[in-house]
Amino acid sequence: QVQLVESGGGLVQAGGSLRLSCAASGRILSSYVMGWFRQAPGKEREFVAAIRWGGSSTDYADSVKGRFTISRDNAKTTLYLQMNSLKPEDTAVYYCAADRTDSGSWYYTRNYDYWGQGTQVTVSS
Repeated sequence: QVQLVESGGGLVQAGGSLRLSCAASGRILSSYVMGWFRQAPGKEREFVAAIRWGGSSTDYADSVKGRFTISRDNAKTTLYLQMNSLKPEDTAVYYCAADRTDSGSWYYTRNYDYWGQGTQVTVSS
């Protein structure tokens, strides 16, 4: 069993930065894919970024490319999301997720087996 706990959310002005962390407990294998998703009020949960735990492959939603960076620290079993040049439309609850089997597409919530409780990010204009 894997448990994920996000932290680092908060209130920031447009143009500012935040770094989210996701501490993972349990056994994280190199085959896992770790992802960040977000959900704004009244909207579906959407893909933000993902990284393969055992390699360097990453992917990003078009809306965050060039502004957000996903990374991980294997020794600390912690996932990060560095968010720069934040916009009001980035306001959402951000979730960390783990896919045990690299189910083929990193973009779909249904492919992820474990989820954190979420952390709120609010960007003011």
